[in-house]
Amino acid sequence: MNPPIASLARPEPQMAAASERVRHFYKAYGLVIGSEVALPELEPTAPATPDLEIAVGRVDFPGRSSGDASSFRFEPTRQYLSWQAVGTFMISSANRIDVDPAPGIEDPLLAFPLLGPVMALALHQRGLLVLHASAIAVDGKSVIFMGDKGAGKSTTAGAMIGAGHRLLTDDVVALDLSDPDRPMILPGFPQLKLAADAASVIRLEQADVRPQVHPQIDKAQHRLRDGFAAEALPVSRIYVLGRGVRAAIFPLTGAAALPAIIKFSYVTRFGRQALPGGFAALHLRQCAQIAGRIGVSRLEVPAGLARIDEAVAAIEADLASGTR
Repeated sequence: MNPPIASLARPEPQMAAASERVRHFYKAYGLVIGSEVALPELEPTAPATPDLEIAVGRVDFPGRSSGDASSFRFEPTRQYLSWQAVGTFMISSANRIDVDPAPGIEDPLLAFPLLGPVMALALHQRGLLVLHASAIAVDGKSVIFMGDKGAGKSTTAGAMIGAGHRLLTDDVVALDLSDPDRPMILPGFPQLKLAADAASVIRLEQADVRPQVHPQIDKAQHRLRDGFAAEALPVSRIYVLGRGVRAAIFPLTGAAALPAIIKFSYVTRFGRQALPGGFAALHLRQCAQIAGRIGVSRLEVPAGLARIDEAVAAIEADLASGTR
């Protein structure tokens, strides 16, 4: 995330007392989510028995030092993530997230890590392969954009939306690999984060820009009124973004595809500690399955936002070719 959550200064407004909280119901990643944190980024749904519960209350983080700007602890059935500037989160048995906000923190800032790394790890605990990436639906097919920080994942996704395609998910891409022959992308929610320069060029006409949650967060949240794909789609292409003098796509060799999937899987950001017990072996099998079944290509994007449409055209042509 940019900037790191640990570097955020604490804002002044006071949050509502936990006793005043209302339970909201949302849908995302194929789940019904019941949440005491207001998450207007998500799509509302009718009250039902939730697959994932988000509750606000005290979280006791075992062994945490009070002076740490950020702390993480991973156990087989519980994961703890804490940022001094925001709050502490505990994931329990893949179906519950407890949230303990830092003093003065309101729901919009809680949502920043909750819908990013916390949600990614909760989905990982549910047996999904989670990539730090963006995904777009293109006429019944789909593309995933992976890349290092600043590579332009969300920018390329935004350009695809501007060209008439639909967002599947941004930042957190959850893959259901239960059918080994048909890996599926689960739809997230209709929001795309874009830096100001990218937003000025792409101009998503069908989006509302949400209020900035913190002065140090440089990407604005664009909530789509249209252009969102609400149904799961099979994975068609996976691209690693890079810079080039012209838009071009080059398939990676089999030996290079697996390391790319591992590198950009979300849990890898937290190191080996985030894969206790049998999770390490399962994660490797999942990465190998998607690398072998789908493969990975390098998508070279010309420098300069003025040429982003060239990358869109290259992607459309690659999908239309039907090869691989």
